[in-house]
Amino acid sequence: MDKDIVRVEHLVKYYPVFGGVFRQEVNQVQAVDDVSFSIKEGETLGLVGESGCGKTTVGHTMLKLREPTSGSMIFDKRDIFALSGQELKTIRREIQIVFQDPYASLDPRLPVGESIAEGLKIHRVGTNQDRVDKVLEALKNVGLEDYHAHRYPHEFSGGQRQRIGIARALALNPRFIVLDEPVSALDVSIQAQVLNILNNLQEDYGLTYLFIAHNLAVVEHISDRVAVMYLGKIVELADREDLFDHPLHPYTQALMSAIPLPDPTKKRERIILSGDVPSPLNPPPGCRFHPRCPIAESRCAVDEPELRELAPGHTVACHFAERFMD
Repeated sequence: MDKDIVRVEHLVKYYPVFGGVFRQEVNQVQAVDDVSFSIKEGETLGLVGESGCGKTTVGHTMLKLREPTSGSMIFDKRDIFALSGQELKTIRREIQIVFQDPYASLDPRLPVGESIAEGLKIHRVGTNQDRVDKVLEALKNVGLEDYHAHRYPHEFSGGQRQRIGIARALALNPRFIVLDEPVSALDVSIQAQVLNILNNLQEDYGLTYLFIAHNLAVVEHISDRVAVMYLGKIVELADREDLFDHPLHPYTQALMSAIPLPDPTKKRERIILSGDVPSPLNPPPGCRFHPRCPIAESRCAVDEPELRELAPGHTVACHFAERFMD
């Protein structure tokens, strides 16, 4: 893991809000506001935050499933946002996505084998027999059998459907996969199986992942580095061990305090945040976290903190993060 295969620079995604008699634009939902990060080849970057913080929008916009407002997404030295038509179609063989809801992402009228083969047909990969072989290989890689290719989505459990979603992403031999909360709808025991499959596939095929989730325990298990989002912005980014051992942003500390400890005799001091997450329609000035922050001062309501590196590979957007350094 020595070179960046993905580099997101100043990504912005606003949604217009229309109102009035003439349906004019009256406001904008600031879903993602100036997000930058990179992912090395063969690495897993975890992207975490509360529901509504913009993490899924980041994943979808990176792949141009949603048009970005501004910014760039560099994949292997090519800007995805600058591509269109055949160029974009060609590069999409190398970048895939696994959606949060495995049932909604599968066509209920098609056997799953045909759903998996759809991308191969679109990109005209091989002969019919080649495509059949690739579908069966993809199913085998996620722990399913050949006969499963002839069944329909409703005949599978949630965990099996998610495996099918992973198999479909694998069929085109991608290099980078966005995993949009791939285990959040699954039972805990099934979550572990799917996470192990993802780890094994990464080792076997050298895959690079962006793993989007709100479950920090899952993120700790699978990620090499972790980025924490709050209200459309990244507030902290660090190696997994560094972030979980020494969180420097008050929001990250509050998230960490909610993780259950495996030892029932030990207690963790909970940090209870006051108030609700502000609306992305009208985010607070200055630091977006300051209305709920336990250490906020008057400066925080005026000056927006920059994402700055306080330790090697550990960046944080907080005016007073030095207070938490050893």
